[in-house]
Amino acid sequence: MTPSPLARGEAPGKVILFGEHAVVYGRPAIAAPVTQVRARAHIFPASTCTVEAIDLHQRVEVARAPADDPFALMVRLVCDALQRPLPPWRIVITSDIPIAAGLGSGAAISAAIGRAMLAGFNAHLPNETLSALVYEVEKLHHGTPSGIDNTVVVYERPVWFVRGREPEPFAVARPIPLLIADTGVPSPTRIAVGDVRRAWEQEPARFEALFDEIGDIARQARSAIEEGDIPALGPLMHANQTLLARMGVSSPELDRLVRAALDAGAAGAKLSGAGRGGNMIALVSDDIAEEVANALRAAGAVRVISTTIPPATPI
Repeated sequence: MTPSPLARGEAPGKVILFGEHAVVYGRPAIAAPVTQVRARAHIFPASTCTVEAIDLHQRVEVARAPADDPFALMVRLVCDALQRPLPPWRIVITSDIPIAAGLGSGAAISAAIGRAMLAGFNAHLPNETLSALVYEVEKLHHGTPSGIDNTVVVYERPVWFVRGREPEPFAVARPIPLLIADTGVPSPTRIAVGDVRRAWEQEPARFEALFDEIGDIARQARSAIEEGDIPALGPLMHANQTLLARMGVSSPELDRLVRAALDAGAAGAKLSGAGRGGNMIALVSDDIAEEVANALRAAGAVRVISTTIPPATPI
């Protein structure tokens, strides 16, 4: 019989609705949790502190792990924040969030570890602090992350995010039904972000203008979401996708899925995340969701997740 865990923690995936890449340069972005996929951490008693990632077939002894091991780093950060020594725990991680697909897998795993450890220590850290710890691990994964992944998976609410400011949960007046389709091609966030930075350095005026346009789209999208004007999001998604393609972060696989979704009746579609692979999102109504999902699979999607961002009021 499998023993009961001492403690457990979990965190959802995430999806960026508007503003990816431009958010790294101070423009706003909108992101939301994807609760249909989650990372989970379970803690069991042990003689030393280890982390086991079941899905990745990895086992790390925290005390001996290198400084750049993300699992061990999250454990050390939580212990340092709580001023506790490494505990004699076996921390077991499982996740059904696709890796390198723009759904925040790394941040969700770190947040799940943090939540489980807080429960195991019977301790508390505010969301702001836990998010900051997860962000430190995100630097290993992504180089210069925007901070949006850690924010959304820790707060588990749709957020308006501007780098350097407090994340702002905001009103969602009506449900937003989405399909998330995975190209099956890994999305190399660090590489894509680095390529955009190099392009920005070479053509700063052009890229600043692109970032400004994307920021304006995000502002219009927030107004539409707060007012319940969900149909207005479709054209805004199309405009955002066009700018991301001009930025060089789309791909043939993403373009094919976007076109398939639109041809099947989706109101809007765009890549979500770093691009060059990973996932795209499509805005659908309930009556055509299955038809669009089938079209996405026929166009090469290896996985399609149906999710709805529920109505919410600001905290």
